[in-house]
Amino acid sequence: MPDATPARATAREAIALLTGAAGFTEHRPSPSPLPPDGPLGWAGYDAARERASARTGEEESVVYGTGVVGDYPCVLLSFEFGFLGGSLGRQTGDRLAAAYELALTRRLPLLALVATGGSRMQEGMVALTQLQRVAAASVRLRAAGLPQIAVVRDPTTGGGWATVGAGADVVLALPGAQVGFAGSRVRPPDADPYAYSAEGQFAAGQVDAVVPADELTATVTHWLRALGPHEELPAAPVPGALSAGDPAAPLPETGREAVARARDPRRPRAEAYLADYFGVRLPLHGDRSGSTDPGLLYGFGLRADGQPVAYVAQCGTPTRPAGYRAAARTIRLADRLGIPLLTLVDTPGAANDAEAERAGAGAAIADTFAAIAAARVPVTTLVIGEGGSGGALALAAPGNTHVTVDSYFSVIAPELAAAILKRPPSETGATADQLRLRPQDLVDLGFARSIVG
Repeated sequence: MPDATPARATAREAIALLTGAAGFTEHRPSPSPLPPDGPLGWAGYDAARERASARTGEEESVVYGTGVVGDYPCVLLSFEFGFLGGSLGRQTGDRLAAAYELALTRRLPLLALVATGGSRMQEGMVALTQLQRVAAASVRLRAAGLPQIAVVRDPTTGGGWATVGAGADVVLALPGAQVGFAGSRVRPPDADPYAYSAEGQFAAGQVDAVVPADELTATVTHWLRALGPHEELPAAPVPGALSAGDPAAPLPETGREAVARARDPRRPRAEAYLADYFGVRLPLHGDRSGSTDPGLLYGFGLRADGQPVAYVAQCGTPTRPAGYRAAARTIRLADRLGIPLLTLVDTPGAANDAEAERAGAGAAIADTFAAIAAARVPVTTLVIGEGGSGGALALAAPGNTHVTVDSYFSVIAPELAAAILKRPPSETGATADQLRLRPQDLVDLGFARSIVG
């Protein structure tokens, strides 16, 4: 890229990085003149705007229009940080609102390349209320089932981060970018700078990926392909061949054996299933509340046949509140965009330590149940290991759950059931049998549709 690092590129350089030879067609809203020195009559404001325009060649801090990234048309908007720090004033708001409306009218994804210091103080409350305009425009795009992707550059702070950036469905960041609500001149002097970086925001679950500039075009292309818009898509096929009564591998003879096989560290885990199922995986990251759960994998993927599928997969550990919140986020995004969902269930249960309770385990699990229940897209579930009570059931599709030969599902772990019933440990196996938790039991009980060999 000429004369600029990607994170500090101009608005048009950032667009060109993604559109390349495919080009970009700029749009401009109808003129909306400002009074002399702006709505506040701020002395010197007109002169500052003139200097910014002469320096950057732009009339405002946002450029927008239509373009093609990879093979996928979209609406692009890009901030020019060199124009008064990429700040948002009334005319910036005009351009942002017009960009969202253009995406809505043409039914195209919105791709925002953000670099801004926040609202423009020379326009006071008139500038600040542009955030409400952006929020309303974003809501309309969501209601229409159109995706919003943000690439946050250096810097992305203030109201621009809190609307166009963090308000997107998928948030990608360039390495080393300053990202945060508080800009460098207004945050506490002893604040940890890492918390305001792309990498720090990723660690806190606020950014989905930190993407090097040379990988950005391919990454955005994959996301545009995965998120659509699409025609109505079929349900996600279940990984592996389905067999209701004659799986290739032998079934466990006892409940104790079913539990032992599900807990066997040698059996396939979620990562292996997802690697086999998808040609391309696009992970999401974080619960957007400051936490992550490393025991949950979630995002969108592209199968070998090109079909996009959203996924949420437990990895055999107790699922934490952050994991349930991230799962609900993924489920609702897939539902809004009309993309089928695959869930892989494998957990001994929800995390039940004091930290999990303080983090709102009950509410997070309830929200995941609600997200599955409200989903209008096809949801397919495969139980690949342990199905531990409600912490596992929250991710299971009613009426479309399948089980592997190495799995079990139970209202309670047999050890805990035996303890509640005041039975000695020697009776745990008999208790497991009573719970009827084997794969074949789950089919007989009507919980599972089939067994995958």
